[in-house]
Amino acid sequence: MEFGTPLVGNAKRIMFLGSGELGKEMVIEAQRLGMETVAVDRYDLAPAMQVAHRKYVVNMLDGKALRALVLRENPDAVVAEIEAIDTDALIELEENGVRVIPNARAVKTCMNRLELRRTAAEKVGVPTTEYRFAESAEEAEEACKDVGLPCLLKPEMSSSGHGHVLVKSIDEVRNAYEESVAHARGKGKRVIVEEYVKVDTELTVLTYRHNFRGSVETRTLEPVEHKRPSYYYVESWHPSKVSSEIKERAKEYAVRVVEELGGVGIFGVEILVSGSRVLFSEVSPRPHDTGLVTMASQDISEFQIHVRAAAGLPIPSVKLVSPAAAHVILAQGETWAPTYLNLEKALEIPGVQVRLFGKPSTYEKRRMGLVLAVGDNVDEAIEKARKASSMILVK
Repeated sequence: MEFGTPLVGNAKRIMFLGSGELGKEMVIEAQRLGMETVAVDRYDLAPAMQVAHRKYVVNMLDGKALRALVLRENPDAVVAEIEAIDTDALIELEENGVRVIPNARAVKTCMNRLELRRTAAEKVGVPTTEYRFAESAEEAEEACKDVGLPCLLKPEMSSSGHGHVLVKSIDEVRNAYEESVAHARGKGKRVIVEEYVKVDTELTVLTYRHNFRGSVETRTLEPVEHKRPSYYYVESWHPSKVSSEIKERAKEYAVRVVEELGGVGIFGVEILVSGSRVLFSEVSPRPHDTGLVTMASQDISEFQIHVRAAAGLPIPSVKLVSPAAAHVILAQGETWAPTYLNLEKALEIPGVQVRLFGKPSTYEKRRMGLVLAVGDNVDEAIEKARKASSMILVK
């Protein structure tokens, strides 16, 4: 199939490698456009599996199993939704004619924090925090001295803040290194030692590339703003409240990084704002968790954009239709087949919607659902989302 040819018609099967809440929304959007969907994850009953046409439980770090599954299903496009994937297998599949979204190299680069930083800071030249790489506790100690204390240690491969450790003194480095490596995806021993900056706020610049009728375009959406009480996502709002000058710099950096990565689809480019500094942080080669808010704020959500780009379908200029906010619903303990209390109270608030992801079990701080809220302004939407999410209890 020629690159960019629409999948609608006889060719319309999409496989999603990863079946979490982001994958679930993409599966729904693909089905709305008449496509056949296949959901894959490492555990059964994952959210996207509950709505897909077919499902498979596979360890996607097992390249042999992954290749066998793709060859069995023969999808027209493969979408990477999580980090825990054998990216070398994806590259091999792509070399043999399988369309990987956005592309296999971008997935491999984005899922390796060290390679991504090299690409952004050294190849593209966008501003980042100071950083060093280390492969042992001894190297980490030297890197911390070079970068300065306090600093952050992050594993080479991880997601959602796992393994991010704040180091305040050299005496803490050895334990911090071991903790960071223990949370890494796979068996990697490398970490990035990164300058710690006071973050005033964070932006996600959702940036998409699509190839329609032979013409490739790169566009950015209005930046999403969010703050994290720890290293995991809790709430976001749209549009951002930062200055126009900061938004434009953030968009510029996002476009430069995404054009280097190439391919088609949406990328979630994370930007840190610290005083007058606007710093590239990371990028996800898929819809971003902070971009869940676009289901309420935009006429075309980030999920529909990703699916349209994968299918080579048109993506007109995306419009903000309302100020909106999103706030996660977190579990507070471990249970199987959870129930949700006070849902009706949350839904009494005007402008509030609830998305329960349908995850079969909980653990401490696991993301189980989301509140979406619209308002006359961003502050009103934020207040509604916080109030509604605080009402809903996971038991």
